[in-house]
Amino acid sequence: MTRIKRGCIARRRRTKIRLFASSFRGAHSRLTRTITQQKIRALFSAYRDRGRQKRYFRRLWITRINAAIRGNLVYYSYNIFIHNLYKKQLLLNRKILAQIAILNINCLSMISTEIIK
Repeated sequence: MTRIKRGCIARRRRTKIRLFASSFRGAHSRLTRTITQQKIRALFSAYRDRGRQKRYFRRLWITRINAAIRGNLVYYSYNIFIHNLYKKQLLLNRKILAQIAILNINCLSMISTEIIK
């Protein structure tokens, strides 16, 4: 029986992994075992932080809306403002409200006065 040379298949697999880890530092981009470990770790961190990013942006938007509302002195707090938004059935999400609070605070005060009526 002839000898099977499988170097090209293994090399192709390793180079594919190395391309993923080419920007890593030190042994994390050179040694095959540590490359595979770091690849698993990097993909897991990316998966975990996609959920965290959504959470952090929502916190940021809420903070911006709350600061704008308290500075405007129309409402005392964020939760009363959001509660009255839902009661009046004004469908504005927090991202849009935060952008309005930053770019055009007069528009936010108009929205809040409409809610009070």
